[in-house]
Amino acid sequence: MTDAKPLRADARRNRDALIAKARELFADGRFDLRFDDFAKLAGVGTGTLYRHFPTREALAEAVYREELAALCDRARELQATLPADEALESFLRGLVAHLHSHEGLARTLATLMATRSGALAEGAQALGEVITDLLTAAVTAGTIRADVGAGAVMMAVQGICAAYDHPTYQADADGVITLVLAGLRRPRADISHAPPA
Repeated sequence: MTDAKPLRADARRNRDALIAKARELFADGRFDLRFDDFAKLAGVGTGTLYRHFPTREALAEAVYREELAALCDRARELQATLPADEALESFLRGLVAHLHSHEGLARTLATLMATRSGALAEGAQALGEVITDLLTAAVTAGTIRADVGAGAVMMAVQGICAAYDHPTYQADADGVITLVLAGLRRPRADISHAPPA
């Protein structure tokens, strides 16, 4: 697959304005807005909207990709600045908080799941890679079990994403993370008897 041609500065501004407005509207729970209204609210023409995003799903995918890129950047930042087990915990709890405060991302996830979007698979792979990196670092540090892979953690994360509209979402999702982390941590006796690195 060849790379897309770089956008001109004005085209890039219009695209960014559409994504920013869509993110804002999704966060406000206005995903069912008439598609043409996204253009008006972003201050661009309808033709510009369709040139960049021919369908609502294409716009949702763009929002999703940007949100996931920010989350992955956050994971790498935590890994560079915190002890490995703390970085893993901070990322997973931060993911729950982000989904709670950015309902648009969760709604977008649900929409893309329903359409079997390729963007969802790409995003899951990217998220899986950063979670694998966080787990690997914690295993290497001797604080996390080596017999639980990223797939199990991703399954818990996907369940959390799917339950975004649950009435006690944040508390329950945070409880799931607590259970996941408790299951991942090595018993203190194992850590105290672990050979030095």
